[in-house]
Amino acid sequence: MLKAEADRAPIGRALPDGDVASGSSQRRSHGGATPWIRALVAVHFDFIWRSLRRLGVPQAEVDDATQKVFWVALRRQHDIAEGSERAFLFGTALHIATDVQRSRARTREVSDEEAIAQAVHPMSNPEELVDRKRARQMLDHVLDAMDLELRSVFVLAELEELTAPEIGVLLELPLGTVASRLRRARQEFGTIVKRFRAKAAGSTPMEPASGKRRGGRS
Repeated sequence: MLKAEADRAPIGRALPDGDVASGSSQRRSHGGATPWIRALVAVHFDFIWRSLRRLGVPQAEVDDATQKVFWVALRRQHDIAEGSERAFLFGTALHIATDVQRSRARTREVSDEEAIAQAVHPMSNPEELVDRKRARQMLDHVLDAMDLELRSVFVLAELEELTAPEIGVLLELPLGTVASRLRRARQEFGTIVKRFRAKAAGSTPMEPASGKRRGGRS
């Protein structure tokens, strides 16, 4: 199952005390982060951490990105309707992941196909192929090649195992749109896996190099 290959969030993380920013004291208690934000962190930290990771935020940046999500919530706590906290947090995480993806797109040096070819190379030892680290790497690369709009629905359904109505609430989408995007996301996921595996198979020492250059992401 895909969920078994996903990274799990560190347990027990909390926002540090201290000022969020100058001028934000009206949204905070005198002694640091409010009980409201601490409760929010306790309930939703793991979900947001996993979501950011699965939405393409690199391992080295995911802790800071998660903290940023909750700082945003803290600054805007009076704008968040009761009962919509999770949707607000996920929406913020999606925006942050989008910014990270744009930044990475400008600085990426290794193509998705080259990276995944290393992870699923057919000449690899079978014991290596079942290694959880390699499985996570493969999943990361496949997800990274997906359109973010489809990826977010796929992550919520396949990795977080949320229902369509729950996804609709988080993304503020009608059920029909959720179903349509999830269908397209599953198709895209399968297509990308096949493409990466085909590239890996074509890059074995037994096969001549094609000499073709990658023209761009699909």
